[in-house]
Amino acid sequence: MAAGSKARKVKARLSEGQLYEYAVKALGRHMRTEVELRRLMQQRAEFGEPGEAAIDAVVKRLKEYGFLNDAVYAETYARLRQQNDKLGARRVRNDLAQKGLKAALIEETVDARYGDTNEETLAREHLSRKRIPKPESPKDTARVVRRLVGAGFSIGVIMRILRQWDVPEESLAALENLEEEVPEGGEE
Repeated sequence: MAAGSKARKVKARLSEGQLYEYAVKALGRHMRTEVELRRLMQQRAEFGEPGEAAIDAVVKRLKEYGFLNDAVYAETYARLRQQNDKLGARRVRNDLAQKGLKAALIEETVDARYGDTNEETLAREHLSRKRIPKPESPKDTARVVRRLVGAGFSIGVIMRILRQWDVPEESLAALENLEEEVPEGGEE
């Protein structure tokens, strides 16, 4: 063994009852989607068919008790990201997709949450929350654009905000190409 490295402790495989307790504790730490919880339990369940059957039984039981509900998770996640982090709909859609939720559920949830939200107002709140100042140079303008695109806002809204900030046209000229490349919905 090399100096400083530790031997990895092999975790014992869990029975269905132990897997249920493990899952409840994992959900107690923070909410998870069904896909995330299945991935987590997969690491501790028995190999093969018995392990899959135990995971299915645990997931069924958790759903019956109301501990595991992807629709509630999606709504809570979208609400918190909108209210607390001031993130745009595109970012929330991408995050929920990475967490393994079905596309129909994601669309329904995000449309319900962001349907009557003014994207420009939300983007301004995001800028304020993150203390992002008005850009003074083309480099600063590019930085602001990257931050807003990463937060899930459309190029059209970003350009409107920059124009209202009286950003020099030469700084905006390089960004005009982005508006043509990325559709208004932000989907790439």
